[in-house]
Amino acid sequence: MINVTNLSYDGARRDTLPMPSLTEPKLISGNANRPLASAVARRMSMHRGISVGLVDTRVERFNDGEIFVEVFENVRGEDMFIIQPTSNPANDNLMELLIMADALRRSSASRITAVIPYFGYARQDRRTKARTPISAKLVANMLVGCGIERVLTMDLHAAQIQGFFDIPVDNLYASPIFALDIEHQFKGRLKDVTVVSPDVGGVARARELAKRIGCALAIVDKRREKPGEIAEMTVIGDVSGKTCIIVDDIIDTAGTLCKAADVLIENGANEVHSYITHGVLSGPAIERVTNSNMKSLVITDTIEATEATRNAKNIRIVPTAPVFAQAILNIWHGTSVSSLFETDTLGPIYEGTYSPI
Repeated sequence: MINVTNLSYDGARRDTLPMPSLTEPKLISGNANRPLASAVARRMSMHRGISVGLVDTRVERFNDGEIFVEVFENVRGEDMFIIQPTSNPANDNLMELLIMADALRRSSASRITAVIPYFGYARQDRRTKARTPISAKLVANMLVGCGIERVLTMDLHAAQIQGFFDIPVDNLYASPIFALDIEHQFKGRLKDVTVVSPDVGGVARARELAKRIGCALAIVDKRREKPGEIAEMTVIGDVSGKTCIIVDDIIDTAGTLCKAADVLIENGANEVHSYITHGVLSGPAIERVTNSNMKSLVITDTIEATEATRNAKNIRIVPTAPVFAQAILNIWHGTSVSSLFETDTLGPIYEGTYSPI
């Protein structure tokens, strides 16, 4: 008896038919962070040895503010990666992402991966009081509902947000990149460095970085009398005579960070530097950082920097395009993304960015 399940439509056995060739990964970008998307495309071109560009797309607004997307290239059967952080303006950038995904799904793309370097609404990950939403879960539902099949992001504010999705979520970490930068910037002085968490909730992140670079750990414990006002800050750990490096995932108005720097100096720290993944930097943040006791603030380019941020004398931006480009290629190849958490793997990707450690 012939097993019909092994036959193609013309009667040939399937195991004798040639395997279909792999398509190249295709990148598409909204308006949230075009420089990062272009940098990722350039890095992928280096890795692939062929030109990888952004899919030609029109993303614009009608007079009433409605968003319209038109894709000018054939994407049928393609593995698509949408690069779009949902940063300020969060609602506009989120809608761009959802509409682009819908356009690709209706154009028969084989798989749609949302590359969201900064995941907006992540700070609304739980109900803090009665009759409040869990907006991060709502956003997750919307992303899945529009046809996105995988999410790639960096330093989620709360790790449990990965569980809000019923699709795979790869959460990259900035701490291996920061470790490379710190080892380069503070070469020969690492024995005097102490990594500081600006609050108790960020201890795990600070401990992981301290372990990577072999440094001590301290904590700034803050207490609030009412929302938005910090009543007291206490340093847990010895920072006297140390070079302190504050590490966190988001810097918004910079009030807490600048006050933490003041408290560390008052407790005898020689210098204070900060390494923060996502530079939201809203309101008076730039002015506060510029006039603060922080010698330097290092952020990544997950959010497109404003001109004021780029011109600030003590703010420096480190690139994430190398790690996002490699992560996209690993997803496309079906290989490990978690391998990028290791310095030995990440070092060669950033070769040329930093001197050999």
